[in-house]
Amino acid sequence: MSYSEWTLESVLPAFQLEAVDTVGLFSEIEAVDPTAHLVTALARKAPLAATIGTEKAKSEMIVADVLVELLEHFDRSISLFSGIDFNVDSENGLTGVCDFLVSLSPRQSLLEAPVIIVVEAKKDDLLIGLGQCVAEMIAAQRFNAEKGNDIQCVYGATTSGTDWKFLKLEGNRLNIDMVIYTIERCDRILGILSSMVAQKA
Repeated sequence: MSYSEWTLESVLPAFQLEAVDTVGLFSEIEAVDPTAHLVTALARKAPLAATIGTEKAKSEMIVADVLVELLEHFDRSISLFSGIDFNVDSENGLTGVCDFLVSLSPRQSLLEAPVIIVVEAKKDDLLIGLGQCVAEMIAAQRFNAEKGNDIQCVYGATTSGTDWKFLKLEGNRLNIDMVIYTIERCDRILGILSSMVAQKA
């Protein structure tokens, strides 16, 4: 079994998670103004990506730009990985490729401290991607524990590029924010992602 095979219905009991639906879990977090470069890039690319409609187009033209902006916001003191194998526990189905993964370590050559998992939504359905996202968050949690990383919370996001939904995992408690954030307010999305890196959420 791999990450992509998990559903929210299967992953919660398998790993004995307590799931809580929360409205506005990240709503009080301060927005982060995007650079002029990101604003211009999204204005040019987002409509085209939406028209093409494929995961690959949205990944390359929207999601990657937002995450690179996050990387630069922290002066590259964090690292970003895309499409890497993240095989943590094959016996429990925690294997496969991650769409995007943000690490608190500045080392780009080696994954050391995963903190944010970003999963591209299948068929633009954010809910379909939740199970995969949660499974990857559990894997990140276990990876950090094995490496002795002092990271209390692991965060996740499912995104269609234009819509973003965020999660927070602490211990066995999973908070799912019911609010959907749109790319038109990329300052809100950047603010939430930045708070995750800063471990303030």
